[in-house]
Amino acid sequence: MLKDNRYIDYNAAGLRQDIIAGITVGIVAIPLGMAFAIASGVKPEYGLYTTIIAGLLVALLGGSRYQIAGPTGAFIPILLGIVLQYGYEDLLIAGFLAGIFLVIMSFLGVSNLIHFVPKSVTIGFTSGIAIIIFTGQIGNFLGLTGLEQKEFFHENMMGLFQNLHTINWFSVLTAFIGLLVILVLPRIAPKVPLLLVALLVPTILSIFLFPGKVETIGTAFGGIPKTLPSFSLPQITLSKLVNLWQPALVIAALGAIESLLSAVVADGMKEGPKHNSKRELFGQGIANIVTPLFGGIPATGAIARTATNIRSGAVSPVSGVTQSVFVLAFLLLFAPYASYIPLAAMAPILMYVAWNMSAHRAFVHILSIRSSDSIVLLTTFLLTIFINLTIAVQVGILLAALSFLRKMSGKLSFKEEKLSDVEWVKFGGDDPKAIQKFIVEGPLFFGTAKVFDDRFPALLQTNAKLIIFDMEHLSVIDATGEAALSVLLDDAKKAGIRIIIKRLPKEKIPIFKNSGLYEKVGEENFFM
Repeated sequence: MLKDNRYIDYNAAGLRQDIIAGITVGIVAIPLGMAFAIASGVKPEYGLYTTIIAGLLVALLGGSRYQIAGPTGAFIPILLGIVLQYGYEDLLIAGFLAGIFLVIMSFLGVSNLIHFVPKSVTIGFTSGIAIIIFTGQIGNFLGLTGLEQKEFFHENMMGLFQNLHTINWFSVLTAFIGLLVILVLPRIAPKVPLLLVALLVPTILSIFLFPGKVETIGTAFGGIPKTLPSFSLPQITLSKLVNLWQPALVIAALGAIESLLSAVVADGMKEGPKHNSKRELFGQGIANIVTPLFGGIPATGAIARTATNIRSGAVSPVSGVTQSVFVLAFLLLFAPYASYIPLAAMAPILMYVAWNMSAHRAFVHILSIRSSDSIVLLTTFLLTIFINLTIAVQVGILLAALSFLRKMSGKLSFKEEKLSDVEWVKFGGDDPKAIQKFIVEGPLFFGTAKVFDDRFPALLQTNAKLIIFDMEHLSVIDATGEAALSVLLDDAKKAGIRIIIKRLPKEKIPIFKNSGLYEKVGEENFFM
């Protein structure tokens, strides 16, 4: 599982490219790490700890050459919900459990099942998360005071309206400057690290033009310590396991989806060996087990940072290691200066991230189709915003499954067909109505068995003495389909009708034998 092919033809030139790419990504990761931590309801240094530790472990143990791991926007709603309901200490336990779940997933081959999550579900909850992140920064953008973070979206929106009278125009100016940088800089200097500049410019201007007029990381959180995180084992109890296993499982599932999606995006951006899904989940799992032991929050593969890594020339996981070392150097050397960063300067950065992750074009496209996918999308989207991500994903997948079953119920067909000359010689008789032949095409499973049950009772009341089922195109048969076919065989026997099964696919024969259908039909009635 851990055989490594990520360093093929590695040389000094590749090392130089990796160092440059790692530093570039580190510059992007520093403001995002702090911003995601704050938005998740914890101190900004915990985001930096996560960037350092998870980034290092995923680079060393993961399955992609280019994957950059760390805190991401997708986790914000569920992490904030855990912090508000259970507290920071229990968030560490949930992250630890999520890591264990990810390791188990890697050995069970769950990575293959992730691809079966419908796009309407992923786009629905991603867009919902984007709305939560965006609206969650309105308070910092406007500099509102007296706000308390609540668990539910409508409560937070009511809080915003109730505290609009506390607007701080210095905060609005600071945030607007940062937003202006984000909108203008890519057009005039596309190679400059956008998010770092969008953080530094409003910070420097606020320090010199209106010092002490806006809330900063220092005034809100007491600054960032200039020290390495300390090791601490979480206090795990049975009651905490009962409370936290479900949110931990959601963190693991969401982390698996995002990390594998990021790895797939990376594969498409650069030629060479593709990622190893099992190894990627294993690396993500170990990272999430270790990171909480040092105070870090859950992490996963970050699509935007991974793409930045590739565009910056990365050729191996050494770039991910370099990123972690660079952020660690920042923490040890410059962390105290982060205390001067206004929260209003971080607001447009998170709003920008929310806009990029919203998948608004895909959302509008699926919605415009006006199909069952549109219903799944809208339901998942609304539940993510107004209830929580856990319920949204469960309901979304359930609706998608029901929609799939409804579609598949029409995929089983029984087309009546005339007998060939050979079949007339073999089975023919004086009465042409005594023999009927049907082409069975599609899946015979619990979603379509009713079609089978409804089709043939009337047939058994006719003068037919022999029925031929051509099953060359039978794609699937499950226990329910077996039961339906067994009932038909029993009824046909009572009516004195012989059933012949023709051209049954070889891989279906063991299924018939194990279920007893082969014996019930009779070996002499199978024509392959």
